[in-house]
Amino acid sequence: MEHNEIIIRTAEETDAAALLSIYAPYVERTAITFEYEVPSLQEFAGRICHVREKYPYLLAEADGQVLGYAYAGPFKERAAYDWAVETSIYVDGSKKRMGIGKALHQALEQALREQGILNMNACIACPETEDEYLTRNSIEFHAHLGYRLVGEFRECGYKFGRWYNMVWMEKLIGDHRPDQPAPKTFEEIREIAAAKYGI
Repeated sequence: MEHNEIIIRTAEETDAAALLSIYAPYVERTAITFEYEVPSLQEFAGRICHVREKYPYLLAEADGQVLGYAYAGPFKERAAYDWAVETSIYVDGSKKRMGIGKALHQALEQALREQGILNMNACIACPETEDEYLTRNSIEFHAHLGYRLVGEFRECGYKFGRWYNMVWMEKLIGDHRPDQPAPKTFEEIREIAAAKYGI
Protein backbone atom coordinates (compact mmCIF):
# COMPACT_ATOMS: atom_id res chain seq x y z
CA MET A 1 0.00 0.00 0.00
CA GLU A 2 1.36 3.41 -0.96
CA HIS A 3 0.33 6.78 0.45
CA ASN A 4 2.29 9.84 -0.72
CA GLU A 5 5.27 7.52 -1.42
CA ILE A 6 4.82 5.96 2.03
CA ILE A 7 4.84 2.16 1.91
CA ILE A 8 3.13 0.15 4.65
CA ARG A 9 4.38 -3.40 5.19
CA THR A 10 4.48 -6.06 7.87
CA ALA A 11 7.29 -5.55 10.38
CA GLU A 12 9.83 -8.32 10.79
CA GLU A 13 12.09 -9.12 13.73
CA THR A 14 14.97 -7.62 11.71
CA ASP A 15 13.21 -4.23 11.83
CA ALA A 16 13.45 -4.10 15.63
CA ALA A 17 16.41 -1.70 15.79
CA ALA A 18 14.75 0.84 13.48
CA LEU A 19 11.46 0.66 15.37
CA LEU A 20 13.17 0.89 18.75
CA SER A 21 14.96 4.06 17.62
CA ILE A 22 11.54 5.61 17.01
CA TYR A 23 10.11 4.39 20.32
CA ALA A 24 13.04 5.27 22.61
CA PRO A 25 12.51 9.08 22.53
CA TYR A 26 8.88 8.58 23.53
CA VAL A 27 10.06 6.68 26.62
CA GLU A 28 12.86 9.08 27.49
CA ARG A 29 11.25 12.45 26.74
CA THR A 30 7.45 12.09 26.80
CA ALA A 31 4.56 10.77 28.87
CA ILE A 32 2.91 9.38 25.72
CA THR A 33 4.07 6.00 26.98
CA PHE A 34 4.15 5.34 30.70
CA GLU A 35 7.11 3.00 30.26
CA TYR A 36 10.09 4.32 32.28
CA GLU A 37 13.05 2.45 30.75
CA VAL A 38 13.83 1.91 27.07
CA PRO A 39 13.60 -1.83 26.43
CA SER A 40 16.64 -3.70 25.15
CA LEU A 41 16.81 -4.56 21.47
CA GLN A 42 16.32 -8.23 22.35
CA GLU A 43 13.22 -7.50 24.41
CA PHE A 44 11.78 -5.23 21.74
CA ALA A 45 12.35 -7.83 19.02
CA GLY A 46 10.58 -10.33 21.26
CA ARG A 47 7.60 -8.00 21.56
CA ILE A 48 7.31 -7.86 17.77
CA CYS A 49 7.37 -11.66 17.51
CA HIS A 50 4.81 -12.00 20.30
CA VAL A 51 2.36 -9.60 18.63
CA ARG A 52 2.80 -11.32 15.26
CA GLU A 53 1.64 -14.63 16.74
CA LYS A 54 -1.90 -13.29 16.43
CA TYR A 55 -2.08 -9.65 15.32
CA PRO A 56 -0.69 -7.26 12.69
CA TYR A 57 2.53 -5.38 13.37
CA LEU A 58 3.01 -2.89 10.56
CA LEU A 59 5.58 -0.25 9.70
CA ALA A 60 5.70 2.73 7.35
CA GLU A 61 8.77 3.46 5.27
CA ALA A 62 9.87 5.69 2.42
CA ASP A 63 13.11 5.37 0.48
CA GLY A 64 14.15 2.60 2.86
CA GLN A 65 13.74 4.77 5.96
CA VAL A 66 11.33 3.57 8.65
CA LEU A 67 8.95 6.41 9.58
CA GLY A 68 6.62 4.80 12.12
CA TYR A 69 4.83 1.66 13.18
CA ALA A 70 1.47 0.40 14.43
CA TYR A 71 0.28 -2.82 15.99
CA ALA A 72 -2.60 -4.43 17.83
CA GLY A 73 -2.69 -6.56 20.94
CA PRO A 74 -5.34 -8.24 23.06
CA PHE A 75 -7.75 -5.90 24.83
CA LYS A 76 -8.14 -8.48 27.62
CA GLU A 77 -6.99 -12.08 27.84
CA ARG A 78 -10.39 -13.73 28.47
CA ALA A 79 -11.88 -15.51 25.45
CA ALA A 80 -15.00 -13.33 25.45
CA TYR A 81 -12.79 -10.36 24.46
CA ASP A 82 -11.29 -12.10 21.39
CA TRP A 83 -13.00 -9.66 19.00
CA ALA A 84 -11.49 -6.57 20.67
CA VAL A 85 -7.93 -5.28 20.43
CA GLU A 86 -5.83 -2.49 21.90
CA THR A 87 -3.99 -0.48 19.27
CA SER A 88 -0.72 1.47 19.36
CA ILE A 89 0.85 3.87 16.84
CA TYR A 90 4.23 5.59 17.00
CA VAL A 91 5.62 7.95 14.35
CA ASP A 92 9.17 9.29 14.09
CA GLY A 93 9.13 12.54 16.06
CA SER A 94 10.68 14.44 13.15
CA LYS A 95 8.13 13.13 10.64
CA LYS A 96 4.81 14.10 12.20
CA ARG A 97 1.89 15.71 10.34
CA MET A 98 2.82 14.00 7.08
CA GLY A 99 -0.07 11.51 7.06
CA ILE A 100 2.07 8.63 8.32
CA GLY A 101 -0.07 7.89 11.37
CA LYS A 102 -3.26 7.98 9.33
CA ALA A 103 -1.80 5.64 6.69
CA LEU A 104 -0.64 3.22 9.37
CA HIS A 105 -4.01 3.23 11.11
CA GLN A 106 -5.87 2.68 7.85
CA ALA A 107 -3.74 -0.37 7.05
CA LEU A 108 -4.06 -1.69 10.60
CA GLU A 109 -7.84 -1.32 10.50
CA GLN A 110 -8.03 -3.10 7.12
CA ALA A 111 -6.00 -6.04 8.43
CA LEU A 112 -8.05 -6.29 11.61
CA ARG A 113 -11.30 -6.27 9.61
CA GLU A 114 -9.99 -9.17 7.55
CA GLN A 115 -9.25 -11.04 10.78
CA GLY A 116 -12.81 -10.53 12.01
CA ILE A 117 -11.92 -8.07 14.78
CA LEU A 118 -14.84 -5.79 15.70
CA ASN A 119 -13.58 -3.31 18.32
CA MET A 120 -10.45 -1.18 18.18
CA ASN A 121 -9.55 0.32 21.56
CA ALA A 122 -6.89 2.90 22.35
CA CYS A 123 -5.47 3.58 25.81
CA ILE A 124 -4.13 7.15 25.70
CA ALA A 125 -2.25 9.25 28.26
CA CYS A 126 -4.08 12.51 28.90
CA PRO A 127 -2.81 15.70 30.59
CA GLU A 128 -4.97 17.86 32.85
CA THR A 129 -2.97 20.73 31.37
CA GLU A 130 -0.69 20.22 28.38
CA ASP A 131 3.01 20.37 29.21
CA GLU A 132 6.38 19.65 27.59
CA TYR A 133 5.88 15.91 28.07
CA LEU A 134 2.28 15.41 26.95
CA THR A 135 -0.37 17.11 24.81
CA ARG A 136 -3.86 16.08 23.72
CA ASN A 137 -2.71 15.45 20.14
CA SER A 138 -3.18 11.68 20.35
CA ILE A 139 -6.75 12.07 21.60
CA GLU A 140 -7.52 14.47 18.77
CA PHE A 141 -5.84 12.14 16.25
CA HIS A 142 -8.00 9.19 17.30
CA ALA A 143 -11.18 11.29 17.37
CA HIS A 144 -10.43 12.36 13.79
CA LEU A 145 -10.17 8.68 12.82
CA GLY A 146 -13.63 7.92 14.21
CA TYR A 147 -12.91 6.87 17.80
CA ARG A 148 -15.19 7.98 20.60
CA LEU A 149 -14.21 8.72 24.18
CA VAL A 150 -15.35 5.95 26.50
CA GLY A 151 -13.93 7.01 29.86
CA GLU A 152 -11.21 8.90 31.69
CA PHE A 153 -9.19 7.74 34.69
CA ARG A 154 -7.81 10.48 36.93
CA GLU A 155 -4.18 10.80 37.98
CA CYS A 156 -3.40 7.13 37.39
CA GLY A 157 -0.05 7.50 35.63
CA TYR A 158 3.05 9.00 37.29
CA LYS A 159 6.05 10.05 35.19
CA PHE A 160 8.60 12.87 35.38
CA GLY A 161 7.29 13.79 38.84
CA ARG A 162 3.82 14.54 37.50
CA TRP A 163 0.46 12.78 37.56
CA TYR A 164 -1.37 12.14 34.29
CA ASN A 165 -4.84 10.93 33.42
CA MET A 166 -5.60 8.12 30.99
CA VAL A 167 -8.50 7.80 28.57
CA TRP A 168 -9.97 4.87 26.70
CA MET A 169 -11.29 5.49 23.19
CA GLU A 170 -13.00 2.97 20.93
CA LYS A 171 -13.90 2.47 17.29
CA LEU A 172 -16.32 -0.26 16.19
CA ILE A 173 -15.30 -1.69 12.80
CA GLY A 174 -17.63 -4.67 12.32
CA ASP A 175 -21.11 -6.05 12.89
CA HIS A 176 -21.73 -7.67 16.28
CA ARG A 177 -23.79 -10.83 15.72
CA PRO A 178 -25.24 -13.48 18.04
CA ASP A 179 -23.48 -16.18 15.98
CA GLN A 180 -20.13 -14.38 15.73
CA PRO A 181 -17.42 -16.45 14.02
CA ALA A 182 -14.07 -16.67 15.78
CA PRO A 183 -11.49 -14.19 14.54
CA LYS A 184 -8.55 -15.43 12.50
CA THR A 185 -4.91 -14.80 13.27
CA PHE A 186 -2.98 -12.28 11.19
CA GLU A 187 -0.94 -15.06 9.59
CA GLU A 188 -4.16 -16.74 8.44
CA ILE A 189 -5.24 -13.62 6.53
CA ARG A 190 -1.80 -12.29 5.61
CA GLU A 191 -1.95 -13.44 1.96
CA ILE A 192 -5.36 -11.80 1.56
CA ALA A 193 -4.13 -8.61 3.23
CA ALA A 194 -1.07 -8.59 0.98
CA ALA A 195 -3.16 -9.06 -2.15
CA LYS A 196 -5.84 -6.51 -1.23
CA TYR A 197 -3.83 -3.89 0.65
CA GLY A 198 -0.17 -4.63 0.01
CA ILE A 199 0.68 -5.25 3.66
